[in-house]
Amino acid sequence: MALSWLQRAELALFAAAFLCGAVAAAALTRTQGSFSGSCPLYGVVSLNRSSLALSRPSAPSLCYFVAGASGLLALYCLLLLLFWVYSSCIEDSHRGRIGLRVALAISAIAIFLVLVSACVLRFGTSSLCKSITSLNATIRTLLGS
Repeated sequence: MALSWLQRAELALFAAAFLCGAVAAAALTRTQGSFSGSCPLYGVVSLNRSSLALSRPSAPSLCYFVAGASGLLALYCLLLLLFWVYSSCIEDSHRGRIGLRVALAISAIAIFLVLVSACVLRFGTSSLCKSITSLNATIRTLLGS
């Protein structure tokens, strides 16, 4: 069946949110794995021979929260995307008021969790980057460059 432009825009936003959530969760999990399971957010780095190592990592639950919230957002958006594509092509169903209210409530909770996660990511990575740049400045000073 033909979808209105608003429904197509909604499906495109679901697809974009799915991709963003999946990439954010995967990137943070991969980065955490690179630091032997330690959470690099708000961490302090030190030089370990020729590589960087976390001398003071933050609690792993911080990374778990951010990756979990991003992963849940991705899963929720993927399920909604698949459901609405299926129902618009096969069943030609329409949304009722109760279904719309439930979807809006779940979306509001998801947006809140994503905003908290985004703030944690923003300030956590900023703190990590400041630690790396200050280490770089210290090394340059010691080497006399």
